[in-house]
Amino acid sequence: MSSTRLFVGLIIVTLGFGISNTIYAAPPIARQVIVPGEDRFSPFAITIRSGQSVQWVNLDTDDHTVVSNDFFNTAGHNGTNVLLKGTDSNGGVPGTFILHFSHPGTFVYYCRFHAHLDNFHQPAAPGPDGGIQDQNGNFGTPMNGIITVLPGPGQ
Repeated sequence: MSSTRLFVGLIIVTLGFGISNTIYAAPPIARQVIVPGEDRFSPFAITIRSGQSVQWVNLDTDDHTVVSNDFFNTAGHNGTNVLLKGTDSNGGVPGTFILHFSHPGTFVYYCRFHAHLDNFHQPAAPGPDGGIQDQNGNFGTPMNGIITVLPGPGQ
């Protein structure tokens, strides 16, 4: 094999490895919202910076949802309506969901199984898709939360 062919072959192999080994990292998860095995989001309110992400983790056996309250949202993601599977319907594994926030504002959300929006756009229990009652017929406190997104570096 000529030295030119060998040289060109080494360049192609080197470039090929360089391209295939490129790793694109997802933005780091800044905070987690946990459904701790009862019908609530914990913590209720969190603060992050734009450019960061939030992960919801459902440790409960029941399914829940993350639904945006578009009336109050200024941080984007209007129309969010995601099923957050519980361990019973997800093979024993907690359901997860991640949202990345690219600009400042607020993200107000609720679980549609445990709340609906009243005439003032506030979560009220029970939700139109069900709701879990206790033995006294009580639907409890609506599941909702808020994320405040502050300006990130350079904003």
